[in-house]
Amino acid sequence: MPFTHHSHSGQFCPGHAKDGLEEIIQLAIAKKFHTFCLTEHMPRHEEDFYPEEIEAGNTEAGHVANEAAYFAEATRLRTKYADQIKILIGFEIDWIRPTSRLLIEESLARHPFEFFMGSVHHTLTVPIDYDRALYEKARDLAGGTDEQLFEAYFDEQLDMLQQVKPVVVGHFDLIRLKSDDPERSFTEYPRVWAKILRNLDYVAGYGGLLELNSAALRKGMSEPYPKAEICKEFLARGGRFCLSDDSHGLEQVGLNFHRVLPFMEQVGISTVHYLELGEGDAAVDQRFPRTQIQSVTLAEMKAMAFWTQDGATTQ
Repeated sequence: MPFTHHSHSGQFCPGHAKDGLEEIIQLAIAKKFHTFCLTEHMPRHEEDFYPEEIEAGNTEAGHVANEAAYFAEATRLRTKYADQIKILIGFEIDWIRPTSRLLIEESLARHPFEFFMGSVHHTLTVPIDYDRALYEKARDLAGGTDEQLFEAYFDEQLDMLQQVKPVVVGHFDLIRLKSDDPERSFTEYPRVWAKILRNLDYVAGYGGLLELNSAALRKGMSEPYPKAEICKEFLARGGRFCLSDDSHGLEQVGLNFHRVLPFMEQVGISTVHYLELGEGDAAVDQRFPRTQIQSVTLAEMKAMAFWTQDGATTQ
């Protein structure tokens, strides 16, 4: 799809992503993207650093400085390429513990960001998408089963949704990535499924967007985040979707979008939403006065230049 609402660069997400931010934007232009949203990770407290960050000697002050450098470079690049691509400057949150809200508010106070991606990468303060060993640690803390960990994850996700109401909700069902069977239907766990439906009700109620995230496909799963069964329930609630590649470098820009398109048709998603900057009273959130939600039909999107370029069907 010619939109993404979720991206990272090696320049500002070292150890986790690759390549420079300008190179990534240049590739997005070459691929004829319409909108490219930048969402480098927010600063975190040292107790929540990943192993490679600890090894590299990262500090909390360093994270804040990295955020400032990211915002400055993103602003420069948006101006430089304004006539070629639409760029929004946001960040991806890490909802880990009660102090996460304060960190988010501090980021919003430091820089005039235009939205943030609401994500949960930790459950019971342990990373659940980093590797299998940490996933198992989190699962043991939850009681020892995938079902118990899923319940804890969706409860923490609800807490995040209620406290910060993100404009875009990131990889809604990320918790399945390192589980024993990522393809298993959540409906096989009635208590988990009830929590999923509850969270979907909440997102639909405040008007948030769920991202359709193609990263699940490159990680070996047959469906993007979220699974078809979740998408159908969100649609039934009047929910709206946007699109993301969750790219972590040049090789992942637009990756597997050709597989997301038939998935959308299969699920019944006929309208695609995207963020855009504008003026007036159409802001989606008072925290982001220039950020608006626009939409195109799936048929209109399929006619965009992204799909007519050479190789678009295999990117």
